[in-house]
Amino acid sequence: MADSKTSASNTEESQILIDGNVLAARALALAGVRHMFGVVGIPVTSLATRAVALGIRFIAFHNEQSAGYAASAYGYLTSRPGVFLTVSGPGCVHGLAGLSNATVNTWPAVMISGSCDQRDFGKGDFQELDQIAAVQPFVKFAAKATEISHIPRVVLAVLSHAVEGRPGGCYLDLPTDVLHQKVSEEDASLLLSEAENPRIRVIGDSVSNLDIQKAVGLLRKADKPLIVFGKGAAYARAENSLKKLIETTGIPFLPTPMGKGLLPDTHELAATAARSLAIGGCDVVLVVGARLNWLLHFGEPPKWSTDVKFILVDVSKEEIELRKPYLGLVGDAGTVLDLINREIKDDPFCLGKSHPWVAAISKKAKDNVAKMEIQLAKDVVPFNFFTPMRIIRDAILAQGSPAPILVSEGANTMDVGRAVLVQNEPRTRLDAGTWGTMGVGLGYCIAAAIASPDRLVVAVEGDSGFGFSAMEVETLVRYQLPVVVIVFNNGGVYGGDRRNPDEITGPYKDDPAPTSFVVGAAYHTLIEAFGGKGYVVETPDELKSALSESFSSRKPAVINVIIDPYAGAESGRMQHKN
Repeated sequence: MADSKTSASNTEESQILIDGNVLAARALALAGVRHMFGVVGIPVTSLATRAVALGIRFIAFHNEQSAGYAASAYGYLTSRPGVFLTVSGPGCVHGLAGLSNATVNTWPAVMISGSCDQRDFGKGDFQELDQIAAVQPFVKFAAKATEISHIPRVVLAVLSHAVEGRPGGCYLDLPTDVLHQKVSEEDASLLLSEAENPRIRVIGDSVSNLDIQKAVGLLRKADKPLIVFGKGAAYARAENSLKKLIETTGIPFLPTPMGKGLLPDTHELAATAARSLAIGGCDVVLVVGARLNWLLHFGEPPKWSTDVKFILVDVSKEEIELRKPYLGLVGDAGTVLDLINREIKDDPFCLGKSHPWVAAISKKAKDNVAKMEIQLAKDVVPFNFFTPMRIIRDAILAQGSPAPILVSEGANTMDVGRAVLVQNEPRTRLDAGTWGTMGVGLGYCIAAAIASPDRLVVAVEGDSGFGFSAMEVETLVRYQLPVVVIVFNNGGVYGGDRRNPDEITGPYKDDPAPTSFVVGAAYHTLIEAFGGKGYVVETPDELKSALSESFSSRKPAVINVIIDPYAGAESGRMQHKN
């Protein structure tokens, strides 16, 4: 009797058919995907709906770029691939902004795009594009499911590749006809079970004991050692190992912008406020999870000494071969630091506060901080960049722990914010990153709110940066995310019309300058149109009140901070004057 019931059950299962949308959604759920970002439409709306039914939260955006930026930041904050969904053709192209941003920042992200029916490719089908070819320069790995049976395998493949070794962007193409194909429940279960495999973050060859000993020997014998760390160390959750190394040895440290917070900015060994002295004077540098690219002046003179010795810790052997450091250690940041700490433990050393190098860094940092505080203490109205930034800093610090996640973009706004705003907890700063990407703001805010629901999210943005993704304030309101967006409104890129008189010529000389926006734009009313809270502020008291109210309510808000249009300056690369 039992056998006949089992047989009947199996027969019924084999007769139930599911399509590619259901199978793809099940594969994503099986792989542990919890959130998905994107913009739906033909042919992927059903995929999003099926994913939601399986417990995957779908955050719907207005623009694929912002969805992609959200996925990339989500990957960084969670160490799991950020997944985002787009339609075919232009949707895929728009999404490339976020996907390439993930790859350049080495964050795990997966873009899934629908594509046209394979039988009609080459005929001019709806939104036709060779999407595999289009994404190839921007990704670690790209795959296409050419029939429904391939779906579970390729879903697992792109998710695995996104996190293995050096993280990055990956792409999955799902043609319309494949999404409409069907298989039986029995076959679907078999395909899913065959595809299932653990995602293992493969880093590379293990570091030799001899290389660890060399690294420790270099640090021990150095007269002016320095430890530099970046967002790669943050991604690797290496903060405890870093703290142990720095506090055991007494070596000053310098974080890159998104490395801020792995150790508190206020730490006595922090060299951020003495950056030029630290970089120019050091003789041995341990670089952990940071690349010797433009952010670190390529590790080259004149910013760095000609005879400085770099010890470079990176997950990528290729990165180390590219930079050609004095010593390269291929491996996960936390693992390598633990090996270094273990080696030091057997023969400890510590520079001490009175060490000439440590004392020089400390004095320079304190002097520069004191100069900055004098400037910050002034209440300048109409606002310059420093007065509102000080008020915002104090309001964020008053929140205590868990600290808010800060999102920062813009030219002057980001540059000044980098110097003034304080990070005391890891992974609480998201900015334009390695590529200097503008427009990431709202996508990053949404990702941060989804990935870290216990934290307030505060964006400090220039009006130009805000404009790239401003419509996503509706997304904040729709999902009721605890995000406060602060817009520094100075009427344009860098601050409105900066032309010299001899540049204002020609038949269109009466047009607004290329850098100008509408003066006094009411950005705060944009969120009010969707039911959020907007504030416009021009004085310290107005700003303090708006911050207090919006931070307490933990509801979507935009604070429009009116800045003197002549307070800023043209900015591209970071300017370090300390």
